[in-house]
Amino acid sequence: MITGGKSFVTAPPAFSNDAKKLLICTGNSVSIFSTSTALQITELEGHTAAVTSVIVVPATTPAGKILCYCWTASLDGTIRYWDFSVPESIKTIDIRFPIHSMVIPGLLGKLSGGNKKPLDLFAYVSAEAANKQKKEPTVSDGQVKKKQRNALGGQILKCNLTESHLVAGATLAETPKPEFITISPSGEYIGIQEKRKLRIWEVPGKDSERASYKKIRLHHTKSFTALAFHPTERIIAAGDTTGRILIWRGFGNRTFSAGVVMDEDERPGVREDDDADSCTTWHWHSAEVKILFFSADGAYLYSGGKEGVLVVWQLDTGKKKFLPRIGSTVFYFTSSPDPSLSSISCGDNRVHLLQMPSMEIMKSISGIKLPGSVPELIKGPCSNLVFDYAAGLVAIPSESYCIQVFSLFDNREITEVQVCERNHQPGDEVTVVLNLVSLSLDGSLMSTVETRLSEEGIGGLVSLKFWARGPQSKDFSLSTIVYEPHRDAGVSGFAFHPTRRMAVSSSTGGEFKIWVSNYKIQQRDQKFQNTGWTCHAIGSYKKKPMTAVAFSFDGSVLAVAAAMVITLWDPEKNVLVAVIGESLEPIVSLSFIGKSEYLVSASRGSSPQLSVWNMSKLSASWSYKLHTEAVACTHDDSFFAILALLPKSTKLEDSSESILHDVDGSILLFNVGDPVPVATWFVRKAKGGGLAFIHNNPGLSANDTSDGKPAQVLLAYINGDHEYVLFHPHGEQASKHAVTHRESHTELEDSGRYGYASIYGELPEYKLMEDETPKAPLVPSGRPWETIFSGSSHNLPPLPKLCSVFLESLLERRTTVVE
Repeated sequence: MITGGKSFVTAPPAFSNDAKKLLICTGNSVSIFSTSTALQITELEGHTAAVTSVIVVPATTPAGKILCYCWTASLDGTIRYWDFSVPESIKTIDIRFPIHSMVIPGLLGKLSGGNKKPLDLFAYVSAEAANKQKKEPTVSDGQVKKKQRNALGGQILKCNLTESHLVAGATLAETPKPEFITISPSGEYIGIQEKRKLRIWEVPGKDSERASYKKIRLHHTKSFTALAFHPTERIIAAGDTTGRILIWRGFGNRTFSAGVVMDEDERPGVREDDDADSCTTWHWHSAEVKILFFSADGAYLYSGGKEGVLVVWQLDTGKKKFLPRIGSTVFYFTSSPDPSLSSISCGDNRVHLLQMPSMEIMKSISGIKLPGSVPELIKGPCSNLVFDYAAGLVAIPSESYCIQVFSLFDNREITEVQVCERNHQPGDEVTVVLNLVSLSLDGSLMSTVETRLSEEGIGGLVSLKFWARGPQSKDFSLSTIVYEPHRDAGVSGFAFHPTRRMAVSSSTGGEFKIWVSNYKIQQRDQKFQNTGWTCHAIGSYKKKPMTAVAFSFDGSVLAVAAAMVITLWDPEKNVLVAVIGESLEPIVSLSFIGKSEYLVSASRGSSPQLSVWNMSKLSASWSYKLHTEAVACTHDDSFFAILALLPKSTKLEDSSESILHDVDGSILLFNVGDPVPVATWFVRKAKGGGLAFIHNNPGLSANDTSDGKPAQVLLAYINGDHEYVLFHPHGEQASKHAVTHRESHTELEDSGRYGYASIYGELPEYKLMEDETPKAPLVPSGRPWETIFSGSSHNLPPLPKLCSVFLESLLERRTTVVE
């Protein structure tokens, strides 16, 4: 079994002491990436719920940079200590409360001198806890009764990491919900933002289980969203929901150091009785501030938010410079022990590695694109997932109007296709929607359908685009654009021919079109010219809306859904062959089941239906009343699988088994001749999910066999959050060969590879085709001075030889006359 698709931006990452590794929280594990290659090296596995914090133990001496130890906290209620060079879990502490955030001041205190005598190490955690039971009114038998329920709240707790237990009675604060804890670079202060106030504690210099704490509160008129401490001075910065940044100087002088109490007139900008000398407000961001971070020397303040811009403020003057066009919301800024390297985590599930201080993006660690929102006024298919069966890839539309091609085996991005340009702006209205994406069987062709929304009924446009890539290229290039392919109607379905450069598109306007590619091959370098797609034929059936299309495995039959019936066509002659079936709702999906004579259709609505049709008998074989979200068919045998949504009345929400909690869908595996499922799996987040059979070896094509046996396939399921799992559909675990695709990049650090091979691996051996173009005979030129000096200087003959030939060419030759 292979899993992936986790978010990379749920928690701040952490650099190793030598800045060569970056630790990122990814679901229940911590993924470790190389900062030089941006590829995953290894993984820390052991937590049973999402990891929310990772803290690397800093080195106290230059020789200690080789040490690789870290602490992690998770929603499973445990804190773990790791040696991530192995990787191996050394220690586990169970506090029995889900942990949302954790800081360890003692690790930072050692850097600033610390104590000569080793003391206990303490962590401060923001954890969930059951608040006092709240009573809610309920109605029973006409009388109002009080029902008790446990409401989850948040607490700031103290944990002794040395002795592996929570400190009794050491609850620093109780909050309505768990809050993120921010720690100062020196480890002297910790703080949280709670709505319109900041709560700040001074950590004792000699921390112990009986230590007492001094605390202050700072207030504001808007809710806080970000917090940062100055590395050397008592300066604190906080951002709010309106984009303002507030900077308090001299905070805690009265409480923490018993300073002189100043009058309100002497404390400009400070509200009420807040303990600070002054408060300054900066405003550039148009939306809420997501991150604040001081530079190591304290001279600069970094800020970021929904604009997708990183702003650098000069603390003394307020002057600023920018890193624009990041393209997504900035969530976290992380510095490394190497002052020339930092990282930013962004809302498009990417972590960018920055060259400091120029802030140039050197490399990006890209996770799977997260699902986006679709306007309610858009009807029909939107943002579907399509798979490359042979290569183990999935194409995912994103909110930034691009298509991400993602490897399910390697859990990394292969390439990205920008369908149309978009300037990221916070809160901007969606003007373009990617309706459909389709891939050819060999993965060399792709089509996209985009709808440009109209403004007040003016300016709407539907575009069909064809893309192609060469045999040795991973990037798609635009081949053809067709504006309004079906007049004023949208595109409801699209499919490529399995063996030819032919495609078909359907429309709710009552027609389908067959497209062919006119291409030629250049004989000299064996490359494709700029090909073009043209309309070959148009078909319709009783002016009914065409809602889905599919080719048979050999491309000899074209199935087109005309509302609630299925029409069969000869794609070469564009002749109607037969009409079968009739469903209660319009058909939205058609799929031929491998090389068999069966076709599966799915319809949705108030009376959803899954039907299997026999092509030889032109009749229904069997059907179910199911809401089908996705259908996947094998290419070599007669199995198919569906992703079905469970009705609300049958959801297993009240089940006593926690494993069935939040289950809202199921995967059913069928043999086409038997209506009884071969296997069933219950899944979560099925709405918006996808399903596909994937070749176990991405290096083989769909028709390749090994040892005379059909190549093994895996079933891939992607849920609505784009988390995925690959497993053997017949109960066996994924073979070792499949797992090696995920681990193929883990040995790059120690394999001795350098340069190109360290990033992309060894180049395969290709047998170059000889140029069959007849070569023109070489004829000595009568004007050698025009070509004698052509070419690179290091390839020219010696100067004496050049001069003699050149001077000889200038002399006029006399013809000898023989008498």
